[in-house]
Formats: sequence, C-alpha cells, structure tokens
Amino acid sequence: MDYRKEYLEYKTMEIQVGNKTFDATLLNKDGNNVKIEIDGQIYDVDVAMLNNGTCSMIYEGNSYSAELTKNSSGKHYQVNLNYSTYQIDMLDSRAKYMRMRRGKSADAAQADTITAPMPCKIVKIYVKQGQELKAGDTVLTMEAMKMQSNYKVSSDCKVQEILVKEGDSVRVEQPLIKLNV
Repeated sequence: MDYRKEYLEYKTMEIQVGNKTFDATLLNKDGNNVKIEIDGQIYDVDVAMLNNGTCSMIYEGNSYSAELTKNSSGKHYQVNLNYSTYQIDMLDSRAKYMRMRRGKSADAAQADTITAPMPCKIVKIYVKQGQELKAGDTVLTMEAMKMQSNYKVSSDCKVQEILVKEGDSVRVEQPLIKLNV
C-alpha cells in the first residue's frame, strides 16, 4: 500500500537537527500509534507525551525516553535523549516558503502585502478592512494540494485592503491583503 498517496493531506515539514535537514510527513495517527515518513523511510512508532515534557517512544520493540522543551513560538525544541542534547527546528510549508523567499528567518518583519505562496484557494478570511492586528493573529486560511494553512502576521499591523474573497482561486505571488505595518 502506498501510504504517501493515501495520507497526503497530513502535515509535511522539514526538520533541522543541528546542521542536518530531514523531510518528514505524518502519514497517520491513531491514538499513540504514529506512522511517519522521514526522508523516504516509513516508521511505525508508539508515542506517548507525558505531562512533565517527557516523550516516551517504542520503536521496533525498543523503548526510548526523551525530554522535550519548546520555545514560545513552538517551532524550536531542545531534546535531551540518551545523555545528549539536540537543538531541533521544525519548519512547516509556510515557514519553508517564507525562509526561501526572504532568504532569512520566517520570523522576519511583516511585509505590507500578503501574497499567495503558491496557487491555492482562499478558504476563510478572518479579518475586516481597518482591523488592528497583533503579532500572531490569523488573517486567512488557504488550501493547496489538499492541505490547509493559516497565514499569521508576524508583527502588529492594520488591515488596509482585502483584495480577495472566500472561495477565490489565486495564483502564486498574487496580492491577497494590504497591511499598514
């Protein structure tokens, strides 16, 4: 069975561990049982998150315990495993696109125009013209390749003009919303 095709609607991300980068796709999650593909290799893992930040995993009959600490943005983790500490960054498709487009961190200053990162459909617009926004506010939800992504502003700003409506199909780089930053 080709799990990759069956579960494409699940989240795909890039994981950076130190100076190594891995492509990861969550294929299936049923309770604690997780099926994940990392760089083309599929893993079936039993994962339990405990209240104290500890992650207990069983893979191929072996038990592992890792201590996870994440920063406030939820994109960077410090993982303690087997007496070693790893710095891990997780980049979803929007963060990868923004990093590639800007050539720098996805948390850079907010641009004055929100543009479509790829051809997509506008699913939901959460803001109105003239609305004041705080960093982290969700502006809209778009869908591409059966995956929905929320666009959040990275700094305080005000909605100047909304250029699209819900249900619109848009092209790559099409302006969607103008902001006063």
